[in-house]
Amino acid sequence: MHVGTTVIVAVSGGADSLALAAAVAFEAPKLSITAISVTVDHSLQPGSAEVAAKAADQASALGLESRVVTVDVGHDGGPEASARSARYAALGGVAREVSAAAVITGHTLDDQAETVLLGLARGSGAASLQGMAVESELNGTSIVRPLLEVRRTSTRAACAAQHLAPWEDPHNDEARFARVRVRTTVLPMLETELGPGIAEALARTAAQLREDAEAFDEMINETIEDIVEHAEAGISVSAPALAANPAALRHRIIRHVVAAEFHQSLTRSQTLEVARLVTHWSGQGAIDLPGCQARRIGNQLEFTARTAATTDSDETSSAP
Repeated sequence: MHVGTTVIVAVSGGADSLALAAAVAFEAPKLSITAISVTVDHSLQPGSAEVAAKAADQASALGLESRVVTVDVGHDGGPEASARSARYAALGGVAREVSAAAVITGHTLDDQAETVLLGLARGSGAASLQGMAVESELNGTSIVRPLLEVRRTSTRAACAAQHLAPWEDPHNDEARFARVRVRTTVLPMLETELGPGIAEALARTAAQLREDAEAFDEMINETIEDIVEHAEAGISVSAPALAANPAALRHRIIRHVVAAEFHQSLTRSQTLEVARLVTHWSGQGAIDLPGCQARRIGNQLEFTARTAATTDSDETSSAP
Protein backbone atom coordinates (compact mmCIF):
# COMPACT_ATOMS: atom_id res chain seq x y z
CA MET A 1 0.00 0.00 0.00
CA HIS A 2 1.18 3.52 -0.75
CA VAL A 3 1.73 5.97 2.05
CA GLY A 4 -1.31 8.13 2.63
CA THR A 5 -3.89 5.87 0.98
CA THR A 6 -7.20 4.70 2.42
CA VAL A 7 -8.15 1.03 2.83
CA ILE A 8 -11.32 -0.78 3.82
CA VAL A 9 -11.05 -3.60 6.37
CA ALA A 10 -13.88 -6.15 6.16
CA VAL A 11 -14.81 -6.99 9.75
CA SER A 12 -17.51 -9.60 10.35
CA GLY A 13 -16.73 -9.96 14.04
CA GLY A 14 -15.23 -13.43 13.66
CA ALA A 15 -11.73 -14.26 14.85
CA ASP A 16 -10.11 -13.94 11.44
CA SER A 17 -11.46 -10.47 10.72
CA LEU A 18 -10.84 -9.17 14.25
CA ALA A 19 -7.23 -10.35 14.14
CA LEU A 20 -6.90 -8.65 10.76
CA ALA A 21 -8.44 -5.43 12.12
CA ALA A 22 -6.00 -5.44 15.03
CA ALA A 23 -3.03 -5.95 12.71
CA VAL A 24 -4.14 -3.18 10.34
CA ALA A 25 -4.84 -0.82 13.23
CA PHE A 26 -1.29 -1.43 14.47
CA GLU A 27 0.47 -1.09 11.10
CA ALA A 28 -1.59 1.56 9.26
CA PRO A 29 -0.46 4.60 11.31
CA LYS A 30 3.18 3.77 10.53
CA LEU A 31 2.44 4.31 6.82
CA SER A 32 -0.02 7.16 7.30
CA ILE A 33 -2.73 4.86 5.89
CA THR A 34 -6.33 5.58 6.78
CA ALA A 35 -8.11 2.31 7.64
CA ILE A 36 -11.89 2.13 7.77
CA SER A 37 -13.62 -0.91 9.24
CA VAL A 38 -16.80 -1.96 7.43
CA THR A 39 -19.15 -4.57 8.88
CA VAL A 40 -21.86 -5.90 6.58
CA ASP A 41 -25.13 -6.87 8.24
CA HIS A 42 -26.77 -9.47 5.98
CA SER A 43 -29.93 -9.50 8.12
CA LEU A 44 -30.10 -13.29 7.74
CA GLN A 45 -30.17 -14.21 11.44
CA PRO A 46 -32.00 -12.92 14.50
CA GLY A 47 -29.86 -10.38 16.31
CA SER A 48 -27.65 -9.68 13.28
CA ALA A 49 -27.80 -5.92 13.90
CA GLU A 50 -26.46 -6.40 17.43
CA VAL A 51 -23.67 -8.69 16.17
CA ALA A 52 -22.69 -6.10 13.55
CA ALA A 53 -22.74 -3.30 16.11
CA LYS A 54 -20.49 -5.27 18.47
CA ALA A 55 -18.02 -5.99 15.66
CA ALA A 56 -17.93 -2.30 14.76
CA ASP A 57 -17.44 -1.35 18.43
CA GLN A 58 -14.45 -3.69 18.74
CA ALA A 59 -12.93 -2.26 15.56
CA SER A 60 -13.46 1.27 16.94
CA ALA A 61 -11.76 0.26 20.18
CA LEU A 62 -8.76 -0.81 18.11
CA GLY A 63 -8.58 2.69 16.66
CA LEU A 64 -10.33 2.20 13.33
CA GLU A 65 -13.11 4.34 11.94
CA SER A 66 -16.04 1.93 11.81
CA ARG A 67 -19.15 1.62 9.69
CA VAL A 68 -22.03 -0.86 9.50
CA VAL A 69 -23.76 -1.42 6.16
CA THR A 70 -27.05 -3.35 6.01
CA VAL A 71 -27.78 -5.23 2.78
CA ASP A 72 -30.61 -7.20 1.22
CA VAL A 73 -29.47 -10.68 0.23
CA GLY A 74 -31.06 -12.14 -2.89
CA HIS A 75 -31.50 -15.77 -3.86
CA ASP A 76 -29.38 -16.19 -7.01
CA GLY A 77 -26.86 -19.02 -6.74
CA GLY A 78 -27.89 -20.14 -3.26
CA PRO A 79 -27.62 -18.47 0.15
CA GLU A 80 -23.82 -18.48 0.40
CA ALA A 81 -23.23 -17.05 -3.06
CA SER A 82 -25.98 -14.48 -2.65
CA ALA A 83 -24.63 -13.30 0.69
CA ARG A 84 -21.12 -13.09 -0.76
CA SER A 85 -22.33 -11.00 -3.71
CA ALA A 86 -24.23 -8.62 -1.45
CA ARG A 87 -21.26 -8.35 0.92
CA TYR A 88 -18.71 -7.51 -1.77
CA ALA A 89 -21.11 -5.07 -3.42
CA ALA A 90 -21.43 -3.24 -0.09
CA LEU A 91 -17.69 -3.26 0.56
CA GLY A 92 -17.01 -2.06 -2.97
CA GLY A 93 -19.58 0.70 -2.56
CA VAL A 94 -17.87 2.09 0.52
CA ALA A 95 -14.46 1.72 -1.16
CA ARG A 96 -15.60 3.84 -4.09
CA GLU A 97 -17.25 6.37 -1.79
CA VAL A 98 -14.01 7.04 0.11
CA SER A 99 -11.67 6.39 -2.85
CA ALA A 100 -10.06 3.47 -1.03
CA ALA A 101 -7.11 1.73 -2.66
CA ALA A 102 -8.32 -1.71 -1.61
CA VAL A 103 -10.64 -3.84 0.47
CA ILE A 104 -8.70 -6.07 2.89
CA THR A 105 -10.28 -9.35 3.98
CA GLY A 106 -9.36 -11.91 6.64
CA HIS A 107 -9.34 -15.10 4.55
CA THR A 108 -6.88 -17.60 6.02
CA LEU A 109 -4.96 -20.64 4.84
CA ASP A 110 -7.84 -22.77 6.13
CA ASP A 111 -10.29 -20.86 3.90
CA GLN A 112 -7.95 -21.44 0.98
CA ALA A 113 -7.78 -25.19 1.65
CA GLU A 114 -11.57 -25.40 1.86
CA THR A 115 -11.93 -23.48 -1.41
CA VAL A 116 -9.54 -25.82 -3.21
CA LEU A 117 -11.32 -28.93 -1.92
CA LEU A 118 -14.71 -27.56 -2.96
CA GLY A 119 -13.37 -26.77 -6.42
CA LEU A 120 -11.93 -30.29 -6.70
CA ALA A 121 -15.24 -31.86 -5.67
CA ARG A 122 -17.16 -29.81 -8.24
CA GLY A 123 -14.76 -30.73 -11.02
CA SER A 124 -14.66 -27.11 -12.13
CA GLY A 125 -11.10 -27.16 -13.39
CA ALA A 126 -7.83 -25.44 -12.61
CA ALA A 127 -9.48 -22.04 -12.21
CA SER A 128 -11.25 -23.22 -9.05
CA LEU A 129 -8.26 -25.18 -7.78
CA GLN A 130 -6.20 -21.98 -7.82
CA GLY A 131 -8.23 -20.85 -4.84
CA MET A 132 -8.06 -17.20 -3.83
CA ALA A 133 -5.31 -14.83 -4.89
CA VAL A 134 -3.49 -12.62 -2.41
CA GLU A 135 -4.54 -9.72 -4.63
CA SER A 136 -7.42 -9.71 -7.11
CA GLU A 137 -10.06 -7.43 -8.53
CA LEU A 138 -13.83 -7.75 -8.23
CA ASN A 139 -16.13 -5.36 -10.07
CA GLY A 140 -13.41 -2.74 -10.21
CA THR A 141 -12.48 -3.06 -6.53
CA SER A 142 -9.05 -4.30 -5.47
CA ILE A 143 -9.29 -7.15 -2.94
CA VAL A 144 -6.28 -7.96 -0.75
CA ARG A 145 -6.03 -11.11 1.41
CA PRO A 146 -2.90 -10.82 3.56
CA LEU A 147 -3.68 -13.79 5.86
CA LEU A 148 -3.74 -16.55 3.23
CA GLU A 149 -0.62 -18.14 4.76
CA VAL A 150 -1.95 -17.84 8.33
CA ARG A 151 -3.85 -20.66 10.05
CA ARG A 152 -7.20 -20.07 11.74
CA THR A 153 -5.69 -21.21 15.04
CA SER A 154 -3.30 -18.25 14.85
CA THR A 155 -6.08 -15.70 14.40
CA ARG A 156 -7.91 -17.14 17.39
CA ALA A 157 -4.71 -16.97 19.46
CA ALA A 158 -4.20 -13.35 18.36
CA CYS A 159 -7.71 -12.44 19.50
CA ALA A 160 -7.18 -14.14 22.87
CA ALA A 161 -3.88 -12.32 23.36
CA GLN A 162 -5.53 -8.96 22.69
CA HIS A 163 -8.69 -9.73 24.71
CA LEU A 164 -10.92 -9.51 21.65
CA ALA A 165 -14.21 -11.41 21.74
CA PRO A 166 -14.85 -13.08 18.36
CA TRP A 167 -18.39 -13.80 17.22
CA GLU A 168 -19.12 -17.47 16.55
CA ASP A 169 -21.37 -17.56 13.50
CA PRO A 170 -23.99 -20.30 14.05
CA HIS A 171 -24.01 -20.88 10.29
CA ASN A 172 -20.50 -22.30 10.73
CA ASP A 173 -22.08 -25.31 12.46
CA GLU A 174 -24.83 -25.95 9.90
CA ALA A 175 -24.02 -29.06 7.87
CA ARG A 176 -26.40 -27.98 5.08
CA PHE A 177 -23.58 -25.76 3.83
CA ALA A 178 -20.95 -27.58 1.77
CA ARG A 179 -18.12 -25.44 3.12
CA VAL A 180 -19.10 -26.31 6.70
CA ARG A 181 -19.02 -30.04 5.87
CA VAL A 182 -15.56 -29.60 4.35
CA ARG A 183 -14.37 -27.69 7.43
CA THR A 184 -15.83 -29.94 10.12
CA THR A 185 -15.78 -33.37 8.48
CA VAL A 186 -13.75 -33.69 5.27
CA LEU A 187 -10.53 -31.89 6.22
CA PRO A 188 -10.31 -33.48 9.70
CA MET A 189 -10.91 -36.90 8.13
CA LEU A 190 -8.13 -36.30 5.58
CA GLU A 191 -5.80 -35.22 8.37
CA THR A 192 -6.63 -38.40 10.31
CA GLU A 193 -6.27 -40.77 7.36
CA LEU A 194 -3.39 -39.14 5.46
CA GLY A 195 -1.51 -37.34 8.18
CA PRO A 196 -1.10 -33.67 9.18
CA GLY A 197 -0.34 -30.89 6.75
CA ILE A 198 -3.27 -31.42 4.36
CA ALA A 199 -4.44 -27.79 4.54
CA GLU A 200 -0.92 -26.51 3.85
CA ALA A 201 -0.54 -28.95 0.94
CA LEU A 202 -3.81 -27.77 -0.59
CA ALA A 203 -2.72 -24.14 -0.24
CA ARG A 204 0.62 -24.95 -1.93
CA THR A 205 -1.26 -26.66 -4.75
CA ALA A 206 -3.38 -23.54 -5.23
CA ALA A 207 -0.27 -21.34 -5.37
CA GLN A 208 1.42 -23.60 -7.93
CA LEU A 209 -1.69 -23.74 -10.12
CA ARG A 210 -1.99 -19.96 -9.96
CA GLU A 211 1.60 -19.64 -11.21
CA ASP A 212 0.80 -22.03 -14.06
CA ALA A 213 -2.37 -20.08 -14.88
CA GLU A 214 -0.46 -16.81 -15.02
CA ALA A 215 2.00 -18.35 -17.47
CA PHE A 216 -0.89 -19.71 -19.56
CA ASP A 217 -2.54 -16.29 -19.54
CA GLU A 218 0.59 -14.70 -20.98
CA MET A 219 0.71 -17.34 -23.71
CA ILE A 220 -2.98 -16.87 -24.44
CA ASN A 221 -2.68 -13.11 -24.75
CA GLU A 222 0.28 -13.42 -27.11
CA THR A 223 -1.50 -16.07 -29.21
CA ILE A 224 -4.81 -14.23 -29.35
CA GLU A 225 -3.16 -11.15 -30.83
CA ASP A 226 -2.16 -13.25 -33.83
CA ILE A 227 -5.21 -15.46 -34.42
CA VAL A 228 -8.28 -13.49 -33.27
CA GLU A 229 -10.05 -10.76 -35.22
CA HIS A 230 -13.37 -9.00 -34.95
CA ALA A 231 -16.24 -10.27 -37.08
CA GLU A 232 -19.74 -8.99 -37.70
CA ALA A 233 -21.71 -9.24 -34.41
CA GLY A 234 -18.90 -11.11 -32.74
CA ILE A 235 -15.36 -12.38 -33.04
CA SER A 236 -13.54 -14.98 -35.14
CA VAL A 237 -10.56 -17.21 -34.50
CA SER A 238 -8.32 -18.95 -37.02
CA ALA A 239 -9.23 -22.64 -36.87
CA PRO A 240 -5.89 -23.90 -38.28
CA ALA A 241 -3.99 -21.78 -35.76
CA LEU A 242 -6.13 -23.13 -32.92
CA ALA A 243 -5.59 -26.69 -34.16
CA ALA A 244 -1.82 -26.13 -34.14
CA ASN A 245 -1.84 -25.38 -30.41
CA PRO A 246 -1.84 -28.00 -27.62
CA ALA A 247 -5.31 -28.97 -26.42
CA ALA A 248 -4.88 -27.23 -23.05
CA LEU A 249 -4.03 -23.92 -24.70
CA ARG A 250 -6.74 -24.36 -27.38
CA HIS A 251 -9.41 -24.92 -24.74
CA ARG A 252 -8.26 -21.94 -22.68
CA ILE A 253 -8.39 -19.69 -25.75
CA ILE A 254 -11.95 -20.79 -26.49
CA ARG A 255 -13.04 -20.12 -22.91
CA HIS A 256 -11.18 -16.82 -22.83
CA VAL A 257 -12.81 -15.59 -26.06
CA VAL A 258 -16.32 -16.36 -24.81
CA ALA A 259 -15.65 -14.84 -21.39
CA ALA A 260 -14.03 -11.68 -22.76
CA GLU A 261 -16.47 -11.06 -25.60
CA PHE A 262 -19.77 -12.30 -24.15
CA HIS A 263 -19.08 -12.35 -20.39
CA GLN A 264 -20.09 -16.01 -20.10
CA SER A 265 -18.38 -19.12 -18.73
CA LEU A 266 -18.26 -22.41 -20.58
CA THR A 267 -18.41 -25.86 -19.01
CA ARG A 268 -15.80 -28.40 -20.03
CA SER A 269 -18.31 -30.28 -22.19
CA GLN A 270 -19.24 -27.06 -24.00
CA THR A 271 -15.57 -26.23 -24.50
CA LEU A 272 -14.85 -29.69 -25.95
CA GLU A 273 -17.84 -29.42 -28.27
CA VAL A 274 -16.55 -26.13 -29.66
CA ALA A 275 -13.04 -27.58 -29.95
CA ARG A 276 -14.41 -30.35 -32.19
CA LEU A 277 -15.32 -27.65 -34.71
CA VAL A 278 -11.57 -27.13 -34.93
CA THR A 279 -10.15 -30.64 -34.73
CA HIS A 280 -12.97 -32.83 -36.07
CA TRP A 281 -14.99 -30.60 -38.36
CA SER A 282 -17.14 -32.42 -40.90
CA GLY A 283 -19.62 -29.68 -41.79
CA GLN A 284 -21.62 -29.70 -38.55
CA GLY A 285 -23.71 -26.62 -37.80
CA ALA A 286 -23.63 -23.94 -35.14
CA ILE A 287 -23.34 -24.76 -31.44
CA ASP A 288 -25.52 -22.85 -28.98
CA LEU A 289 -23.55 -21.57 -25.99
CA PRO A 290 -24.38 -19.24 -23.09
CA GLY A 291 -24.88 -15.83 -24.68
CA CYS A 292 -23.48 -16.77 -28.07
CA GLN A 293 -23.18 -19.28 -30.89
CA ALA A 294 -20.05 -20.88 -32.31
CA ARG A 295 -19.83 -21.99 -35.94
CA ARG A 296 -17.13 -22.97 -38.40
CA ILE A 297 -17.03 -20.93 -41.60
CA GLY A 298 -14.18 -22.05 -43.79
CA ASN A 299 -10.98 -21.65 -41.81
CA GLN A 300 -12.58 -19.39 -39.24
CA LEU A 301 -14.28 -20.28 -35.98
CA GLU A 302 -16.84 -17.53 -35.42
CA PHE A 303 -18.54 -16.60 -32.18
CA THR A 304 -21.62 -14.40 -32.53
CA ALA A 305 -24.08 -13.04 -29.99
CA ARG A 306 -27.33 -14.91 -29.54
CA THR A 307 -30.18 -12.48 -30.10
CA ALA A 308 -33.56 -12.64 -28.38
CA ALA A 309 -35.04 -13.76 -31.67
CA THR A 310 -32.54 -16.61 -31.89
CA THR A 311 -33.30 -17.73 -28.35
CA ASP A 312 -37.07 -17.61 -28.94
CA SER A 313 -36.63 -19.58 -32.14
CA ASP A 314 -34.57 -22.23 -30.34
CA GLU A 315 -37.17 -22.57 -27.61
CA THR A 316 -39.99 -22.82 -30.14
CA SER A 317 -38.20 -25.44 -32.21
CA SER A 318 -37.49 -27.53 -29.13
CA ALA A 319 -41.05 -27.31 -27.79
CA PRO A 320 -43.10 -30.55 -27.89
